[in-house]
Amino acid sequence: MKNATKQTVGSRAALVLIFLLSYALVPATALAWWNDEWTGRKQFAIDLSAAGANITDPVGTSAVLVRLHSGNFKLEAAKEDGSDLRFIAADDKTPLKFHLEKFDPLLGEALAWVAIPDVKPGARALFWIYYGNPKAAPAEDMKGTFDPAIALVYHFTERDQPARDSSSWGNQSTTPGKAAEGAIIGRGLKLEGTPLTIPAGPSLTWAAGGAMTWSLWVKPSEANQKGILFSRRDGASYLSIGLDGGRPFVEVSGGSGSQRATASDAIAAASWHQVAVTVGPQGLVVYLDGAAQGRVQAQLPALNTLSYLGGEGTPAVPAAAPPPTPAKPGKKGQRTEPAIVPATLPAFQGEVDELQISKVEEPPGFLKLAAVSQGTDPGKLMVAGQEEESGSWASGYFAIIIKSVTLDGWVVIGLLAIMSMISWMVMAGKSSYLGRVARANDKFLLYFRAGSGELTRLVERSRTATPAEQKAFREAPLHRLFQAGAEEIRKRSDGKRPLHAEAIEAIRATLDAGLVRENQRLNSSMVLLTIAISGGPFLGLLGTVVGVMITFASIAAAGDVNVNAIAPGIAAALVATVAGLAVAIPALFGYNWLLTRAKNITAVLHVFVDELVTKIAEAYSERAIAENTKPHLATVD
Repeated sequence: MKNATKQTVGSRAALVLIFLLSYALVPATALAWWNDEWTGRKQFAIDLSAAGANITDPVGTSAVLVRLHSGNFKLEAAKEDGSDLRFIAADDKTPLKFHLEKFDPLLGEALAWVAIPDVKPGARALFWIYYGNPKAAPAEDMKGTFDPAIALVYHFTERDQPARDSSSWGNQSTTPGKAAEGAIIGRGLKLEGTPLTIPAGPSLTWAAGGAMTWSLWVKPSEANQKGILFSRRDGASYLSIGLDGGRPFVEVSGGSGSQRATASDAIAAASWHQVAVTVGPQGLVVYLDGAAQGRVQAQLPALNTLSYLGGEGTPAVPAAAPPPTPAKPGKKGQRTEPAIVPATLPAFQGEVDELQISKVEEPPGFLKLAAVSQGTDPGKLMVAGQEEESGSWASGYFAIIIKSVTLDGWVVIGLLAIMSMISWMVMAGKSSYLGRVARANDKFLLYFRAGSGELTRLVERSRTATPAEQKAFREAPLHRLFQAGAEEIRKRSDGKRPLHAEAIEAIRATLDAGLVRENQRLNSSMVLLTIAISGGPFLGLLGTVVGVMITFASIAAAGDVNVNAIAPGIAAALVATVAGLAVAIPALFGYNWLLTRAKNITAVLHVFVDELVTKIAEAYSERAIAENTKPHLATVD
């Protein structure tokens, strides 16, 4: 019977545990989900902090290249052409403009340009990528991806066709180029002496003393190369960008002499590097891989002519040059092309990729971000989060918190989970036990009081109780107390001798001892609940304090003090305190409820002991024995 009772308690405790686990694993709606029609999403962070790319110069709004591959994104979960991809800002509400340069799930590679507004130096810029909507229509916005200040963007994705301008200005090249497969960003352009012609247009008109930014990825075919990367001439005014002995340079002339800025480092053969040039109030600056390496105080000359990528091809007639060869007459109103002056440097030989020209002087952080994000190894710049599914318990802010919990936090949470499991088992088992005790006591009291005044007959019946009676009263502490009293009466009286005051006190002492044991049985295991109530919050607080210490220590080591670096660690550290309270609060309510029920049963036991002692004194007094009064005993089935 004891084994059956234990199995009942264990089964009920198991049901409680199953309920708790089921509740914990029930799918919950994400705290934030941009659109329920998309079934998956993933968060990315552009980390400019000291722990990431360590960009401390101003950046501003930037179109960032996001490289997706099988290591950081499930390309196969999106549509075959990637038309269901959506890029959403950190608020999980604002769509970001983007376009795909490449999407190939078979090869596991995708290249996406995403407009990230107002990128802060030394901080983390977060955004979401949503995917998994078979009904989604394409939402790319190539013209809107780049800021209107960007005058020209060539991705060179065309195969032996004129380069298409991805900016909003439509400055397509007028001559085709030779495609170079496997460039630094998808397909590139191979230059072998024939330059690519770039038309003149309103967005490419440079005023004297104006501002401009130019950037290009280059891969020389040989070391210490000399060659022109970009040139633009109008009479004696010109701007020329190239390599001289492998070192990038920019040279300008406004008619009163030329000035040159040259980088300090040379570009090795067959290696990709970003060359950038800015002209503005700070003068003429040449950058190599996002770092300024040459500067000269010079102004941008007024130029509104054709540009050439990969060589000198502009028409020019310098003042000191011999007269040009007469041009063929043209129709009225049509511009004629004068002779071309031979270049001082040969055309560039090698591969190029990603040409961008801006109408403003972009800040240093902008160029550094471009160099890092567009390079073959973004390193710590692009940080990918966990894949999430719509309706998953790991969605939204809760996912960020859970992912930020450190090992020590999980240890504390694990201990609290064990403590919570034990406390719930105690509460379930104790509640079931007290319920059975209360019902058994009520049943025995009916039996006991039905034979009021016939205590001697009840004592005799207790010695020969039937198995049915024993089963009915097995859980009743009152029955056990009654049996203890009956045993004491049997030892001291055969029903013909009265019980004196000393014997009655001895019987009361025995009943009081039994009462103490029953009270201990009623309150057994309750100490586990008091441990959960008092120890849970303190254990959780310990986990929080350790987590906060680790968070601040890591921030100090990385030198990153922005709120995006601090907040996840602090939030994760507080999970331990929440877990401690989650253990203590149910245990507190359960303890007080069970304690009240146990006290009520104890009160019934005290009353019964007093009642039983009184009946014993009356039934076994000298007068009662002498009269030998024994009316019929009522029984209860």
